[in-house]
Amino acid sequence: MSAETQTPIANTQAGEHIQQRFAQLRQALEGAVVGQNALIEQLLIALLCDGHVLLEGPPGLAKTRTIATLGTLLEGSFQRIQFTPDLLPADVTGSEFFDTGNNRFEFRQGPLFNNLVLADEINRAPAKVQSALLEAMAERQVTVAGRSYPLAEFFMVLATQNPIEQEGTYPLPEAQLDRFLLHLRVDYPGFADEKAILQLVRDEQKAALAGRHEAPPITLTEADLHQAREQVLSVYMQEHLEDYLISLVLATRHPEKYDPQLQDMLVYGASPRATLALDRAARAHAWLNGHDFVSPENIQAVSHAVLRHRIGLSYNAEAMNMDADGLLTLLLGQVAVP
Repeated sequence: MSAETQTPIANTQAGEHIQQRFAQLRQALEGAVVGQNALIEQLLIALLCDGHVLLEGPPGLAKTRTIATLGTLLEGSFQRIQFTPDLLPADVTGSEFFDTGNNRFEFRQGPLFNNLVLADEINRAPAKVQSALLEAMAERQVTVAGRSYPLAEFFMVLATQNPIEQEGTYPLPEAQLDRFLLHLRVDYPGFADEKAILQLVRDEQKAALAGRHEAPPITLTEADLHQAREQVLSVYMQEHLEDYLISLVLATRHPEKYDPQLQDMLVYGASPRATLALDRAARAHAWLNGHDFVSPENIQAVSHAVLRHRIGLSYNAEAMNMDADGLLTLLLGQVAVP
């Protein structure tokens, strides 16, 4: 048998192997974080898309736990940064110090120089810190004293925030929000999940007191991740679905074309970056669910997470108790599905 006839079989086997690796990763996360399966799937989508994630929800809903658990299951370095009102940009990016031995200034790397960075309660830090983080998220580099330093090739910011209406928080700038691939909402678990959480935490506390420390059930390597991302980009999308995807984004800029009642509901719509994000996230959603082509359901499944932080509601919308998710749901019902 020639190498040419072996190649498709080898590629299929490699694809199935990576699919299995991600299935194991999902299973490990779902075993450690109860009642947040939808959140876990969206996090894996962001991982496949090489994008940053913003998680929003009240305290105590396992946002930090989910990200920290993901950090233990991936090859690479993980760092948590607690954002506070007195945090300085240098505390995040790093700073220069004078090396008396060499008689010169040296750069000391900050916590951003890791693969997976948890920006905990990101909206508790002031604008100066947010602007420093913006360059890292957008350009994958930090600039200190006029000199730029590249970040790792695998670099992902996972930020948590409490709802804006809570005391001591700052709204994130629109430019920074647009750099997040997904904005995920975390809700309270149901009765059965709450009971399972009780048992899970109790078992963990018993294991800790007994000195038992279990090794991570899986470690996803950077090579695995790189291969999975290549496969996601190869997922097929028909041209009429591309048109549908673009129409959804354009509907956020001119919603009155679909429903006259939505006139003056938005201050601004989603940017072209949203189109790119929706395209890649839909492919990742299809791949995670074992499909080699994109369907309208894949696009719809990720549309709220991709778009909700990229549109600005007007005072008219707020006066009518309309939120971003409600508006997007209306638009999804208006744009024709191919």
